[in-house]
Amino acid sequence: MNFIENIKFDQNGLVPAIIQDIEDGTVLMMAYMNKDALIATINTGKTNFWSRSRQKYWIKGESSGHTQDVQEIYYDCDGDTLLIKVKQHGGACHTGYRSCFYSKVESDGNVTIVGEKVFDPDKVYNK
Repeated sequence: MNFIENIKFDQNGLVPAIIQDIEDGTVLMMAYMNKDALIATINTGKTNFWSRSRQKYWIKGESSGHTQDVQEIYYDCDGDTLLIKVKQHGGACHTGYRSCFYSKVESDGNVTIVGEKVFDPDKVYNK
C-alpha cells in the first residue's frame, strides 16, 4: 500500500473522501478517513471512516445495513482528496435519501428537494 505515502492528510490526520456510485455516477456522500480507515477500506472492501463529531471509526452500513462495496479508489493531483467509487446497497444518507446531496439551491436562493427517500430513518435507526 505504498500509494498511501502520496496522500496528504490534514493537521488532524484526515482526508476527505467523496463517495460516488460506480453505476450511474451519482455523488452519494462525503466523509473523512484517516490512514487506518483508508487501510481498513482497502482490506475489507467496505467504506470505513473517521467520525469527527463522535471521534470514532465507523463502517458505512453498520447501523442501517446500507453498505457500500468499494470498486475503485482514486486520489486527486494534490493527494488531498479521495474519490471512492462504490456499489451502493440501499440509501447512502442517514436521512433516508439515496444521496446526501438532495437539496438543490435554485438561482433565486430557494431550495428544491431533488431526491426521494429510499428508506425511513426512524424505522432503520429505531427512533
